[in-house]
Amino acid sequence: MTYEAFWQPLTQLYDAGEAKAIGRMVMELKFGLTMTDIICGRTGDDEAMRITQQRLLTGEPVQYVLGEAEFGGRTFLVEPGVLIPRPETYELCQWILEERGERREEREVKKEESTHSILDIGTGSGCIACILAAEIQGAQVTAWDISDDALRIAAKNAKRARVHVSFEKVDILSAFLPHENEFDTIVSNPPYICNKERATMERNVLAYEPHQALFVPDDDPLLFYRAIARYAAKALKPGGRLFFEINPLYADDMLAMLSEEGFAHRETRNDQFGKQRFIQSWL
Repeated sequence: MTYEAFWQPLTQLYDAGEAKAIGRMVMELKFGLTMTDIICGRTGDDEAMRITQQRLLTGEPVQYVLGEAEFGGRTFLVEPGVLIPRPETYELCQWILEERGERREEREVKKEESTHSILDIGTGSGCIACILAAEIQGAQVTAWDISDDALRIAAKNAKRARVHVSFEKVDILSAFLPHENEFDTIVSNPPYICNKERATMERNVLAYEPHQALFVPDDDPLLFYRAIARYAAKALKPGGRLFFEINPLYADDMLAMLSEEGFAHRETRNDQFGKQRFIQSWL
């Protein structure tokens, strides 16, 4: 099967530019064909290509078909049991790294200890935890999730990234969490899409990505954020920071909730699409 024969049927679901990009990605990553091979019309295993094409035509995300996704210049394993990492989430990592860099300069002047304890709540594929463990010198990273599949995949990703992350099965909504003054940074990208928003979402997201990691009740959109903020108020060290990826629809509610939970300092940041997507707060 040629490149053109592979991507053209995908225009049933995607515009031509996206169909071509998906086709190139599959040809290169799954079948080992270079751009030169593609231009010259070389083909791979026809049967395997047809099976892959059919999976894509059902709407299955290309990342699940390939079993991997790019995030922050690194490749992460993904399966239907975890969310596909989004570019916006890497922007959250960049904000943490930026903040960490600024505070590191202050510590160097004061000659303070360089270790930095981090907790990632709802780690999913482990993409946030692994990026921070790789990029922050002296990072001691712990990552929680309630999904066995997510923890299994995240552990594989940490091994691939050659970083150490302590993965733990913890439910932020029900577990007894006694930590006090333990973490310098707590970060979370928890479920934040209300059920009423389903109608506006892409079909392949609804059909294939884990709903447990996506949705919250319509009557309590801040369910996870409130629990995490309440825990962070006790678990953060003095001067520690809490970072969230948020639903822009509830940015004002988030700021009010954080204030109620004792976070006197709050700062928001827009994502690359101009949406109010991230919040940093501290006591």
